[in-house]
Amino acid sequence: SSFLVRRRPGHSSRRAVRGPHPPGHSGAMSMPVGQLAMDENGNPFIILEEQGRKKRLKGIDAHKANILAAKAIAESVRSSMGPKGMDKMVIGPDGDVLVTNDGATILEKMDVSHHIAKLLVDLSKSQDHEIGDGTTGIVVMAGSMLEQAMELIEKGIHPLRIATGFEKACEVAVKRVEEIARKVDIMSDKAALRKAACTALGSKIVSSRQDQLGRICVDAVLSVADISRSDVNFDLIKVEGKVGGKLEDSCLIKGIIVDKDFSHPQMPKVVKDAKMAILTCPFEPPKPKTKHKLDIRSAEDYKKLYDNEQQYFRDQIQALHKCGANLVICQWGFDDEANHLLYQNKLPAVRWVGGVELELIAIATGGRIVPRFEELTEDKLGKAGTVKEITFGTTSDQMLVIEDCANSKAVTILVRGGNQMVVDEAKRCLHDANCCVRNLVRDPRVVPGGGASEIAANLAVVEASDKEQTIDQYSMRAWAAALDVIPMALAENSGLSAIVEMASTKAKQKNTGNPWHGVDCMQTGQSDMWEQNVYETCASKCSQLRLATQVVKMILKIDDVITSADVIDG
Repeated sequence: SSFLVRRRPGHSSRRAVRGPHPPGHSGAMSMPVGQLAMDENGNPFIILEEQGRKKRLKGIDAHKANILAAKAIAESVRSSMGPKGMDKMVIGPDGDVLVTNDGATILEKMDVSHHIAKLLVDLSKSQDHEIGDGTTGIVVMAGSMLEQAMELIEKGIHPLRIATGFEKACEVAVKRVEEIARKVDIMSDKAALRKAACTALGSKIVSSRQDQLGRICVDAVLSVADISRSDVNFDLIKVEGKVGGKLEDSCLIKGIIVDKDFSHPQMPKVVKDAKMAILTCPFEPPKPKTKHKLDIRSAEDYKKLYDNEQQYFRDQIQALHKCGANLVICQWGFDDEANHLLYQNKLPAVRWVGGVELELIAIATGGRIVPRFEELTEDKLGKAGTVKEITFGTTSDQMLVIEDCANSKAVTILVRGGNQMVVDEAKRCLHDANCCVRNLVRDPRVVPGGGASEIAANLAVVEASDKEQTIDQYSMRAWAAALDVIPMALAENSGLSAIVEMASTKAKQKNTGNPWHGVDCMQTGQSDMWEQNVYETCASKCSQLRLATQVVKMILKIDDVITSADVIDG
């Protein structure tokens, strides 16, 4: 930022502009460092650079400032981890309230201005996009790694050597996690998928109904999964929310739900053996694209125009009858005249259906989207067993349900809840659980939850650091210590003594040689996570370790922060 010093009219243009006096200088006629320029009227002025407003953080100060910012972000979501984790209420700038337990959502809605803190927000986003689950754990892990790195920097170890040691430790940990993973047969054993989905739902608001919602998620994902390619197209799973009713009323519909109703109140509410014409053309006479004006000077001319318009409607209805359609789904609206004609000709119709929903209906019913009435043929019609209009409670809210589709690849999860906040949070929870099941379809290996994977990785890295000859052994041990934050946070949030629980679980893993012993958050008396049915996908855990380490390495390499003073001071 700069400021301008202009010459006032009637004064000499050679007048000096005083700047800040250096120490020990009288400053009688000192000129500031600046640049002489002319304005459009030929008046000279000086542009002074405000270098004094710039501030720099270098070396260890820069590292400390960055690590403190990242730790503050990690601490804010730490208490929301695990089955007994607390929820956060985020109030937006417009006063809209969001209550959630999902790490990625909390960080996305927080107004983060610090440059390093934003990196951790992006870290949770990338975990959410790639895996869909584990967004809280990854941020807590990265914050703990930076805390350990700070101690090493204060001991005098160079940040680049710390980064190298962290990379070595990460490879050892990922290898160990893959070793302890168990493979599940997803086709013959749906229970394993359901247990993994329940683990993802266990830490959410909807945990009281985790069995029912877990079953819904597994059925939904397997309905649309392409087992030969080991992949799932999430576009085919539509999650629709409706306020009212209980969470238990949520259900899976093997078809499509459209938040619309039939265009005429007297049209039939149920259509059996529906053959639907899916149209993207408006149900009205065509309008010229250019500006036009029509002069009608006699009643005959007006009658002729009216007859033409009526003929156009009749031709459209004829085209629909000819191809055998008994239901019309239109992307655009149509006026009362068209609506009345459709009703008279016993053609139920739905108008203003969105483009995404139209595509889903076409996929599910095996139909083709038709852009012009002339192209309507019987083979382009979508087929469904029933299309019915359902009403919710005492309200006049209606929805259309399209069931028994010809191609039942598309499914809809209908979420009910007491208020909009619960419905939105339930939708986010179902997204996490769907992602968890999808990851198991892709890679059917599971690792223990409850901090067991982190403790197993910790023990493996400590063992590897004892064999390391170079100074990297210190950073490897620090990385291993950073992993302890996960079991400790789980124990803390469950009201247990963090250090006692972690120490006893570590001892149990060492003595028994079973890496599936974790923190017993639910106080069942059983610490084996396989017996407790608490496990998550191997891909999720490996992704957490790798992504967190890469971001920490990046932050450690920053040793000079140049920014405007108010950002640092503020």
